[in-house]
Formats: sequence, structure tokens, C-alpha cells
Amino acid sequence: MVNLEKYPVFCYIDFMKTLKKRKLVDTIDPLLKDDEIIVIHGSRQVGKTSLMKYLMQYNLKSHAPSQNIIYMDLEDFTLLNLCNAGVDNTVNYLKTIGCDFSQRIFLFIDEIQYLDNPSSFLKLFHDRYSPRIKLLVSGSSSFAIKSKFKDSLVGRIFSFELFGLDFEEFLWFKDTAHDLGQMVPEALYPVLREYYKEHVLYGSYPKLVLSDSIEKKELILKEIINTYVKKDIFELSNIKNIKKFNDLIVLLAGQGTGQLNLNELTNTLGLNRETLEKYLFILENTYIIKQVPPFSRNIRIELTRMPEVFMEDTGMMNLLANKTFIRELSGALFENSVFSLLRKNGSIENIFYWRTSQGHEVDFIYEPTQGKLFAMEVKLRFSKQSMTAVNYFKQQYPSARTFVITLDKISKPPEGIDALYPWELYGRLFRNRNDE
Repeated sequence: MVNLEKYPVFCYIDFMKTLKKRKLVDTIDPLLKDDEIIVIHGSRQVGKTSLMKYLMQYNLKSHAPSQNIIYMDLEDFTLLNLCNAGVDNTVNYLKTIGCDFSQRIFLFIDEIQYLDNPSSFLKLFHDRYSPRIKLLVSGSSSFAIKSKFKDSLVGRIFSFELFGLDFEEFLWFKDTAHDLGQMVPEALYPVLREYYKEHVLYGSYPKLVLSDSIEKKELILKEIINTYVKKDIFELSNIKNIKKFNDLIVLLAGQGTGQLNLNELTNTLGLNRETLEKYLFILENTYIIKQVPPFSRNIRIELTRMPEVFMEDTGMMNLLANKTFIRELSGALFENSVFSLLRKNGSIENIFYWRTSQGHEVDFIYEPTQGKLFAMEVKLRFSKQSMTAVNYFKQQYPSARTFVITLDKISKPPEGIDALYPWELYGRLFRNRNDE
């Protein structure tokens, strides 16, 4: 039996402070009454702990008394040892610290991937103690989650990804909230444009957004990058040549958006293909990059080629590529920001790019449901030349809706094609508003 007296008490009352709401709160809230374990995963410093504390502070008052709302951080080795000692020891700990087992208990466990066998721990907890104890857990990388979670959890968990702030959440954190799914007065566009530039240049990590100093933002992001390398890479991934791994990250950030040419990367970095593919897998599963496949239905004119690669955070892309924050948007940063907007508000399985054997290329094809297509060309400044590729795509797919996404509408586009600011995609794509 583990000596429970040495373990600290982490309860609801410790977190009575102002916290910012995230969109995921409204998705999770209806599930608090159910028995399934809620699993939240995402990159470091993306706000998982704050999300859990927000739920504890604002969403559980009607569900349980304060002594039954418990938080445990497994980066504390004493609590990690307690949980590794087994489910029954953890439940005895809850009794020792005064939980009322005549009512429902909500146990929040942060950094669940540090457990020796989190899959077995969660399965036993669910099978033995639900619905008496409701578990909400977080993990810092899908790499660790996927490698340690087994099929035995099927039917026992609801799993969610938490990303950096999307543009609406960014505005919430700036205390200037707007419902971007509704018509926004045109007079606000200059203000929204400046906020959007800030959002793209410095990124979506909540701590950066809440800092007013650009110099401090840079220090914070550098520390996040260093923590990522030290924690997720050294502890979880067993990377031996960390220099070449870091060189790969910088190279991908510097190339901006574009096709992922494995042959070029192996030659440039001096890596064999197997090692390179391992590194790319780790980068993708620790929320640094994401690969987007080509869209293809007509093999006579469309080429099935390599995926394009995007950075998950534009601030990280800016800092890694330029060694410091540049203050003006580049086309690559802007295009990556549109990917990020699509990624955070839709499903990654529905995002593609398009290229033909004749050289026509469209930056993004978004297919939220079968047969419903949106083609998007991304240009910092709109011009009629921006239309060539999307016009050609519309000839091949007449039912497709076609947009040019821009920050500067210089002239009115031709009939049938819209020039949109990025934030207008909320109404057009994600909230089913049709305001033409």
C-alpha cells in the first residue's frame, strides 16, 4: 500500500481566478454528465491545463461539491508514482483527501502520457468506478497518446484535439469579441485586418496573445520551442541526431508552404529516407507540421503528387524561418494562416490542394461533405490574375464555390467568384450562412 500522507491535495478551490473561455468548452460541457472519459490532447502551452481549470471553475458548480473536483498534474513525480501504483491506490487517495463518495467525483489528470500504461489505467478506472468517478485527462502530444493508448479504450473515451487560438478566440483573448459567423460591419474591417496580421505574425499560443510586448512574445515562443525539443523529443521520441532534427524543422519553416519533396530533403540534410520519414511522423504527431494531400478525381488532367506541408503555428513558422519575428506578412505566412483557419474549424481529412499537368494550381480545396466543394486561392492582394487557376477548377467542377482569400480587395472580382477576407470564411464555410 502506498503512503498517501505525502501526496499534496489539488482541489477546485486552488483555481478560483479569471480564465479565458475556449470554443471546446461548449463541446465538452454536455458530456460532463456521461460516463465516458474525456481525453484532451494538443501541443505544449496550447491551453489544455487552462481549459481543464475553466471547466472546473465555471462548468462543474451544478455537478459536484468543490471537494469532489480534483486536479492532478503528472509532471509532479509524486502524483505520477501514485497513479502508476494503480487505480485502487488512486481511489484511496481521493478518499484520504476528503472526497464525498456519496456524490459524483470529477478527477482531472494532466499529462496522462507520462503514466507507464495510461490505457490500462483508464480502462480499469472506467470499468470499476464509473459513473461514480468521471475522468477528464489531457496529453501533450498525439504521438505519445497514440503510442500508449490501445484499442481497449474504444467505447470508453471521447477524444478531442485542442489547437492554438483560432482567430475568433484570439479576439476573445483581446477582449474584442465578434461573432464572425454573422455579418460584420465593413467599418470594422481595418481593425480586424490589423488584428489578423498580429494573429498571423506572432501565432496562436495563448500566453503569447496575452503578452503586449513583441520582445516578450519572442522569448515565450523560444522557450516553448526549447521545451518541445527537450520534453516531447528527448523523453518520448528517442531522437539520436537532434541537430539534424532541428535543421529539418527550420528548413520546413523556411520553405513556407509547398510540396514535401522527400528526395530533396534527404539530399539537403544528409539523412536516409527511413530516418526522414520517422522525423516527419514525429513532427506531425507533436503538432509542429501537417501534411495536406492533393485533390484528384480526373486522372487524365490531375497529377497525384506528393503532399504539401504547412506549419501548425504561424508564429513558430515566422520565428524559425527568420530567427526573429518579421513585422510584415509574407505570402507564405498568409497562406499558412488560411490553412490554420481551415484546420481549426473543420476536419483535416477535408482539406486538399489541387495541381494539374498543365500547371494550374489552387491553394486549397475544402470538401466538408461529399460533393460539396470550395476552391480557394490565397493572395495577400487581390487581382484578376488571382482568378486563373480557380476559374479553371470551376470549369472542371461547375458545382464548386470559388473564392480568393485576401487582405486587400483591390478590385471587384468577376461574377461567380468571391474575394473574401479570411474571417469571412466563418460565415461562408463553417456556419452555413449564405449572404450573397
